[in-house]
Amino acid sequence: MTPPFPLPLAGITVVSLEQAVAAPFATRQLADLGARVIKVERPGGGDFARRYDTTVHGQASYFVWLNRSKESLTLDLKAPEGREILDELLAGADVFVQNLAPGAADRMGLGAAELQARHPSLIPCTVSGYGTSGSWSGRKAYDLLIQCQTGLLSLTGSPDEPARSGISVADIAGGMYAYSGILSALFTRATTGRAPTVEISLFDALAEWMSQPAYYTRYGGTQPPRVGAQHATIAPYGPFTAADGKDVMLSVQNEREWAALCATVLGRPELVDEPRFATGPDRVAHREELNAIVAARFARLGSEEGMELLEAAGIAHAGVNSVAEFLEHPALAERERWRDISVPGAPGPVQALLPPVDLGGVTPRMDPVPAAGRHTAQILAGLGRGPADIERLCARGVVDRPDPYHVDTSGDIVPGQDNSS
Repeated sequence: MTPPFPLPLAGITVVSLEQAVAAPFATRQLADLGARVIKVERPGGGDFARRYDTTVHGQASYFVWLNRSKESLTLDLKAPEGREILDELLAGADVFVQNLAPGAADRMGLGAAELQARHPSLIPCTVSGYGTSGSWSGRKAYDLLIQCQTGLLSLTGSPDEPARSGISVADIAGGMYAYSGILSALFTRATTGRAPTVEISLFDALAEWMSQPAYYTRYGGTQPPRVGAQHATIAPYGPFTAADGKDVMLSVQNEREWAALCATVLGRPELVDEPRFATGPDRVAHREELNAIVAARFARLGSEEGMELLEAAGIAHAGVNSVAEFLEHPALAERERWRDISVPGAPGPVQALLPPVDLGGVTPRMDPVPAAGRHTAQILAGLGRGPADIERLCARGVVDRPDPYHVDTSGDIVPGQDNSS
């Protein structure tokens, strides 16, 4: 039997001044692969994403998703002792990630160039809204604002009203590119001995995802229309309501599939030779007439019967699931994609999805979501601070008092009871 591989990033230390979504998404994926991720949070509450909602046994759904397998250290970086601790951590780190407000890192002496002057082997990763140069570099940016600025909002929604994407696509895109950029930088450092910097802006990340409609608009003369749940440049591609009231999504992407839809599903093979529908652009140009024909057919079919016909015709299709239906999807259950993780304050384990990339022989980390400051005592002890030092830092407000720990009479730091461990 082939022995399992070790976690690919075991031995890599990441220090992150992160908040919200994009940077935490990048570092969580590094933690999944075995990196030690030290999440530096503000005393008195930590990452503000902890308070987005309270749906997961009192914890925020965003935070639970983005922060498993990390160590949480609360640290006042405005205090000289707090900054000294951060500098010590950076001296032993491989990667530094930050998505602070525009200009904040530079004002704190944490800009990429300044950091690499002090720590040449450190890989600094900056996640910003609009980049660190140009007239937009000083603007704050949130996911919906980036959706607006890149034109995405003009493409989503109905013809009458635009709509934001239902998930944080700009943040997710930025986090994914930060993650892949850091992996590339680690490889470059390993092969050349030199550490590149990594810079990602949410605007650039989503701009890349907007390339297809950008080409369509620049060279076609008009931008793709808003068509709700249909596809702007392919038809028929969208939901059709069956006789039982359930929607069935179908997608026809080539002439073979068009012929199969006409013969097997619509029962009208003569439509294959209809000039209005002869090619993909013809079908898009006559979308309303075509959709009326498909809709009339599905109105006479049950949703299961309609999907059986689509399957027989070799046409991609899907039911339009709710989130609750997605949670029970057989493609997750049958492939055992769910794992249990611990969450602070939860009465029992919480289910989390495995990372989407399956590396053969590698079991990803699925460690607890930390309470704010959960690892302060261990991290400070690892830097040589004894219990008296830690108590002094707590008394001065440099760090939060680490609730899961206490100092016993022998001076040892003793773990307390905490569901996140």
